[in-house]
Amino acid sequence: MKLPASFRNWISISGAILAIFNLASILSLLILNTLFSFGGSYIGLFIYIILPIFMIVGLILIPIGMRINRKKARKAAREGKIARWPVFDLNNIATRNAAIIFLIGSVFLLIISSIGSYEAFHYTESVEFCGKLCHKVMEPEYTTYHGSSHERVACVECHVGSGADWYVKSKLSGLYQVYSVIAKKYPQPIPTPIANLRPARETCEECHWPEKFYDRSIRTKHSFIADEENTERIIQLQIKTSSQYTTNGFESGIHQHIDPNVKIEYKTNDERRQVIPWVKYTNLKTGEVSIYTDEESGFSEAQIDSLETRVMDCLDCHNRPSHNYEVPQNFIDKSMFNGNIPKDLPAIKMAAMLVLYQDFPDKDSAFSAIESQITEFYETGYPDVFSERKKDVLNAIEQIKKDYSENIFPYMKASWKMYPNNIGHMESDGCYRCHNNRHSTSSGKVISRDCNLCHNILAQGTADSLQYSQSNIPLEFRHPVDIGEVWRDELCSMCHSQLY
Repeated sequence: MKLPASFRNWISISGAILAIFNLASILSLLILNTLFSFGGSYIGLFIYIILPIFMIVGLILIPIGMRINRKKARKAAREGKIARWPVFDLNNIATRNAAIIFLIGSVFLLIISSIGSYEAFHYTESVEFCGKLCHKVMEPEYTTYHGSSHERVACVECHVGSGADWYVKSKLSGLYQVYSVIAKKYPQPIPTPIANLRPARETCEECHWPEKFYDRSIRTKHSFIADEENTERIIQLQIKTSSQYTTNGFESGIHQHIDPNVKIEYKTNDERRQVIPWVKYTNLKTGEVSIYTDEESGFSEAQIDSLETRVMDCLDCHNRPSHNYEVPQNFIDKSMFNGNIPKDLPAIKMAAMLVLYQDFPDKDSAFSAIESQITEFYETGYPDVFSERKKDVLNAIEQIKKDYSENIFPYMKASWKMYPNNIGHMESDGCYRCHNNRHSTSSGKVISRDCNLCHNILAQGTADSLQYSQSNIPLEFRHPVDIGEVWRDELCSMCHSQLY
């Protein structure tokens, strides 16, 4: 096939070979991936991003080489004998062949590029792209995401949302994140991007909205005390997720914080928003305004005035909706209740706690410590149990390793220590950031820490001595271990956070 003489140069020929080779590679990989699932989740990176870049580079080299070749030819020829611009004459077979190739190739590449761009867009929006491309860095987020109630909601639905402006922002941010991973400049752990998150009303409220509250729910929690019998404690709570009228009057429920008729604002100087010295409540229907300050916070009035005021939304409480790092006692309790760890294996909860609250440099050393320390715990402390139930002990060790790998990530220093969950008030202050009996108005009104504001205890105790509430009267909390009346005056997190 005869082509213009200007095409006959190594730059254009190399560009054509590069473009054709990468196009053939793209088509081959696409067929293999579609028909045989070849390449796994990473193959999309090559099909839609890396190989198309090289193909485009090859196509660009073709006209560059032709241009350079024509300049050389003009310089070598006698002045004025060669036209400054090429003559487009379809009667010339070389020109006609070039035009046909250009038109057919342009249409073909336009179709391929359109499909590729569409697939590239979807690939970069996929969960696999977000979680697996930078595996070591994103392992904590990817793993905990798959253990959350939002597992079927794509990452971009919450982190990006709809609209071109946020899409562009996310991609620009992503470029820096790619650079950070390549240059190993990422922080360990990665800080929660609280300040840069899109407002919850533009993401969360696409599925959940303030006007649609669900009925009150029942939550039954089974926990095991770290004693020789692994004493099981049961507590059943009625969670006040909705408002309702009761014999005691109207109860607003937990979600009054985002009631459309209520506006709650707060101030904090803490990037993680764990310290809140100032709260403002506004009833938008009546105009009632109450300002609460924590006199024990140590902030002066001038310091509080200098802080940014933020309107409370869903994420101020539901701050770990998809990436919750559970504390060891909780994930071990779940495994014991589900039967994955035998609850009749003497002192297994104690053995697990002794090793899980240690810090390890990496996952391998953690696994080694779990295996060696729990094995030694039973060999020395319960030799008969270890001899008779060695298989149960070994199975328990494997389950503890699995639970560890799903909640604690030494390489990225990611765990419940770095990412407190504000739902509740056990291992971190959570609700008690405001509901602590310390925030008060000038008239003496306080934000109460009364447990019954958020939930009622319907039943509590051990399996053989369960106490039930009568009628609408909730039970008074009984601490599993006798600590007197301390629990009335101190926040739960004051003791439970000391575990780490």
